[in-house]
Amino acid sequence: MVARRSLGRPFGWLWASYGVSVFGTWLAFDAFALIAILVLHAGAAEVSALAAAGAAVGAVVAVPLGPWVEFRRKRPVMVAMDLVRFAALMSVPAAFALGVLGFPQLLLVSVVVGAADIAFTAAGGACLKALVRPEDLLVANGRFESTTWTATMLGPPLGGAAIGLLGPVMGVAANAVSHLLSAAGVLAIGGGEPRPARAGAPRPRARDLADGWRYILGHPVLRPLFLHTVLVNGLIMATSPLLAVLMLGDLGFAPWQYGLAFALPCIGGLVGSRAAGPLVARYGQHRVLVTAGTLRVCWSLGLAFVGPGAAGLALVMVLEFALITCMGVYTPLLATCRLTESAPDRVVRILSAWSVTSRLTIAALTALCGLLAAVTGPRAATAIAGVLLLGTPLLLPRTAPAPLRTGG
Repeated sequence: MVARRSLGRPFGWLWASYGVSVFGTWLAFDAFALIAILVLHAGAAEVSALAAAGAAVGAVVAVPLGPWVEFRRKRPVMVAMDLVRFAALMSVPAAFALGVLGFPQLLLVSVVVGAADIAFTAAGGACLKALVRPEDLLVANGRFESTTWTATMLGPPLGGAAIGLLGPVMGVAANAVSHLLSAAGVLAIGGGEPRPARAGAPRPRARDLADGWRYILGHPVLRPLFLHTVLVNGLIMATSPLLAVLMLGDLGFAPWQYGLAFALPCIGGLVGSRAAGPLVARYGQHRVLVTAGTLRVCWSLGLAFVGPGAAGLALVMVLEFALITCMGVYTPLLATCRLTESAPDRVVRILSAWSVTSRLTIAALTALCGLLAAVTGPRAATAIAGVLLLGTPLLLPRTAPAPLRTGG
């Protein structure tokens, strides 16, 4: 059983660190929005600004971090980013306890955490590539993907219950503690980590900031994957607020029904992530990557036709299950291909550029879809985004990546 073989103690600690961090993030799902609404009495415009501006500004702040992280030991950077996130997040319950919490602080914390997230993820990708043999990368990324969907399925209901009992700031505190535990997990990896050698100038230069994008856009495999993935993720995430307005407003679903409609389909992520390795072994990486990438864009259009009652709820669950299952197959393949196709001395800059672009695209498309919904309504805007998604498979790579070695 390839998927169950041990990848070694260092990977185990890295996986544990990732798991506790992602569970903490999902336990605190929408905690900032709830604090803004329930504690600071913010309006819809302020809540939307908090979500969009925090992510966008955090992504811009993270741009110079890529070259800086590239030529430093990755594990100390990961620990530092965890500690930054812990300190920033803990400032929220501390300010609340002192009675001085304000909207500007929430916005600043979201920016700091967003930038630290990008730097941690990029350093973590490089760390994974160093810890795991090439033939084990797909298995490792599949385990990360399974963990993500498990946290997505369990975290919001548990976090919602905790927030209901203890208040919204407790979700932020739990998320902060998860990053402290994550830092401990990274430290527990142990062993030496050589300092990356830098060719050329001893300090990051202005041109290094764009080096990740130059490498991606000049690569025959990464370029189409980048354009396809960023656009698809942006369009899918942009319709999420529209669907919330449609289901909770126009169609009258209760909040627990809305949560259930997106929690149960996450089982598909577990199914897809476990199926990725066997599918590649049978059909080949390129064929599975393109097929999963194509299938995952076929379901969002159906969400525009959701109706009220049990039938409408069932339709959302079926469509989301199909979408998430395809994503569960596609995402670990994408992550593995991205690492194997990246030059060793550019991994962090490539992953940083990818994350920055993805977050900025999501923020921009969310704003555009919101404006479109204001004119046409959430159902029509969701349908337009669904139609646009159907054209994105044209961006998938025609050049096959280097074959994955899946081990024995």
